Amino acid sequence: MKLVIFGANGPTGRLTTAQALAEGHAVTAVTRHPQAFPLSDPALDVAKADALDPEAVDRVVAGHEAVISTLGVPYGSEVPTTCSRSTENIVAAMIAHGIRRLVCVTSTGVPMKPPPGETLVYRKVIVPMLLRMGRPLYEDAARMEEIVARSDLDWTVIRPSGLFDGDAVTDYTVGPPQMVGRFTARRDLADALIREAVEDRNVRSIVEVLTTEGTPSVYRVFLKEALRIGNGSA
Repeated sequence: MKLVIFGANGPTGRLTTAQALAEGHAVTAVTRHPQAFPLSDPALDVAKADALDPEAVDRVVAGHEAVISTLGVPYGSEVPTTCSRSTENIVAAMIAHGIRRLVCVTSTGVPMKPPPGETLVYRKVIVPMLLRMGRPLYEDAARMEEIVARSDLDWTVIRPSGLFDGDAVTDYTVGPPQMVGRFTARRDLADALIREAVEDRNVRSIVEVLTTEGTPSVYRVFLKEALRIGNGSA
């Protein structure tokens, strides 16, 4: 397929781009900094565009068969509305060009409540702290989901949780929101994004991706991803 990937220069976006190319798809990787994009391939087009610019989004979306968005912003961002505003532009461009398939990433933080079956410390301490820190971003992710759901597109929203770096794609689980579990490997997320986009799985649905193999401790993920200790980001 001909895929366009927004947020392609982030950790998940790079993995998604690399895997899509390895599977033989033609990919347009959208980034504001194409000179910093580390991948190259005859089937890859690295396009400079800001997802907040509707004209730029319209230009890069044209001519593709499916859109994947891994856009995200870190805790404390000065522009916490980035995801919803970008999604408005992406949806409008897809409608204008007759492109139906959209797969995008939000977060398990969107429901603003802990999943069932977790430990007391996780539910009463860690989750409330994460929700306080990330409230503007989670609220914007919820707006993003509403924009997607209101559209007539063939959309899928994936909510990862506790992102971490794994060595390979695992036998991960895809299911309805609020599955018991708290980790998603970026490689599993990247694989799920491609599977949804090219195989039309879970159309017009919100799903979560749960990694069950080789997961780290909740405290390490919390420190690295939530408190920004280390170099991880969505």
